[in-house]
Amino acid sequence: MTRRAATEILVDIVIDNYNYARYLPDAIGSARAQTHEKVNIIVVDDGSSDDSRELLREYEDTVTTVLKENGGHASTFNAGVDRCEGEVVIFLDADDVLKPEAAARAVAAFAADERVVKVQSRMDVVDAEGRPTGVVKPPPHLPMPNGDVRAEELAFPFDLPWVPTSANAFRADALRKVMPIPEEDYRMCAERYLVHLIALIGSVVSLDEVGASYRVHGTNNYESLTPRLDLDRLRLTIRVDRATSAGLLTLASEIGLPRPDRILSVADLANRMISLRLEPVRHPIPADKRRSLALDAIRAAGRRSNVSAPMKAMFVVWFAAMAIAPRSLARRLAVLFLFPERRTALNRVLGWLQRSDRRGTPATA
Repeated sequence: MTRRAATEILVDIVIDNYNYARYLPDAIGSARAQTHEKVNIIVVDDGSSDDSRELLREYEDTVTTVLKENGGHASTFNAGVDRCEGEVVIFLDADDVLKPEAAARAVAAFAADERVVKVQSRMDVVDAEGRPTGVVKPPPHLPMPNGDVRAEELAFPFDLPWVPTSANAFRADALRKVMPIPEEDYRMCAERYLVHLIALIGSVVSLDEVGASYRVHGTNNYESLTPRLDLDRLRLTIRVDRATSAGLLTLASEIGLPRPDRILSVADLANRMISLRLEPVRHPIPADKRRSLALDAIRAAGRRSNVSAPMKAMFVVWFAAMAIAPRSLARRLAVLFLFPERRTALNRVLGWLQRSDRRGTPATA
């Protein structure tokens, strides 16, 4: 890709759909409304039982449709990429929408630097009717990573701000180096595999502009309508991140990158501590103990090259408190950690404590 050829770059927008007939027209409409002229739209329906397939007949002249049996999130991504022909791929969840400039901005970033393999942007959150809620992902107090983040991905990947499916664009040839996605491990949250593993292949560009709208409507497969502690979702995240850690270490070995024996992220350890403390019987990692998680958290905080010493100390204090607190207080500490929107005043303090390293990798909490 070159700057001069940017307008000629074909972008494949893969829309993954499962029983989102109500929102599917908006997703397709946003893909068709891209200001970048060379766009190919592929809709993968994952065995929907609603009106999705009947609705797709209305678009059969302008949209490539892939109809498959239900297999989960990763299976839709794999099936969609098999039909892609362009140099850039954007995955769009069927209940989300792209901003009109999303593809053009991503293409410009790819064309400017052949090392770039992923371009991500912020997302605004909208309700079922498409009305803005005022929430932005990632929260505005968190800068997003730029450049070569391979070392960070192999040290503390889940502490890096990342965005859901629809705000990511990928260089197609790099994407195929990490695909197919393991379908049994990623029946949900398949983007977590892609956004982390592809960063080992090249560099990352983060755009501060909002590139997509994330719709929260009450029937999302992952997101709650209101911020609340959902331990089922937390356990899903723990399992997915465990699979992603294994994938990162395997890929690092295959391509000859130096790698640690274990990946230790504060966010992952916090999820595990919360799960263990609040519902120990259902915790997905039987070997976890409070003491071992707290000790690993000290090691994980020490790895964080992108935060200040006071921020590292705050992490350690939180883990120590979680390890010994009564369950009622532990629940309150969990909410404080997991939901930035519930700690507005504290976010300002966290913002002061954060610092960026020389590559622009952000601190996160």
